[in-house]
Amino acid sequence: MPNAEPSASASAASDLLRLAGALTGAEPLNWVITGDSITHGLVHTQGARSYPEHLHELIRGELGRTRDIVINSAISGHRITDILGDWERRVASWHPDVVTLMIGTNDSATGDGRVHVEPDEYAESLREFVRRVRALGAIPVLQTPPSVDVVHAPERSRLGEFADAVRAVAASEDVILVDQLARFTELGNGGVPWGLMGDAFHPNAAGHAALGLELANALGIHPPGSRTLTVLAAHVATGRLNP
Repeated sequence: MPNAEPSASASAASDLLRLAGALTGAEPLNWVITGDSITHGLVHTQGARSYPEHLHELIRGELGRTRDIVINSAISGHRITDILGDWERRVASWHPDVVTLMIGTNDSATGDGRVHVEPDEYAESLREFVRRVRALGAIPVLQTPPSVDVVHAPERSRLGEFADAVRAVAASEDVILVDQLARFTELGNGGVPWGLMGDAFHPNAAGHAALGLELANALGIHPPGSRTLTVLAAHVATGRLNP
């Protein structure tokens, strides 16, 4: 699969089949995980693993794909235009086979001298991201950001609109979607899952376990007898009980 030619018939279903086949093949894969501070994974995990690190353990550890490379190119505070503007370094130079994107928490923010981004502008940038990933012959994966506590982060009250934009782009471009916001809302019984949050919009260690578990499930990464998936599920369950 590595760096295959983009297909005019590429779709979420065909991408999942392509990935499933590649995961059982001998050729190594390059994975690029990009986004903002949530994916960057600093501070709020309190020294525990971030969700890209959980993915790394599943792929290179439990699946035994030791020649695969997992790159985290996320940068705190960034928006989708920052990634597009630094495309070569953040994505293309790694010759990726799979590129996951979680972005929007900063794009949705208003006030304090921030650049005001409309959801439609954001959606068009996401479409450009998908086009560029497919042009590289890689599989794009779009993730909605997780929950925001609007009471304590009112400047990010538009996050729901931006999550809807991710869902709409994933549907129109037929791209794999990992709906982290929907999962976090479910875990929070319709609201914010407080035990999974490090602050108003950054997940804590249990929250990153939830992100990693949802991403692995969406991509069909289920190593037989996986200890990691069991541990992640336990972290999520404990987080829900300890707000």
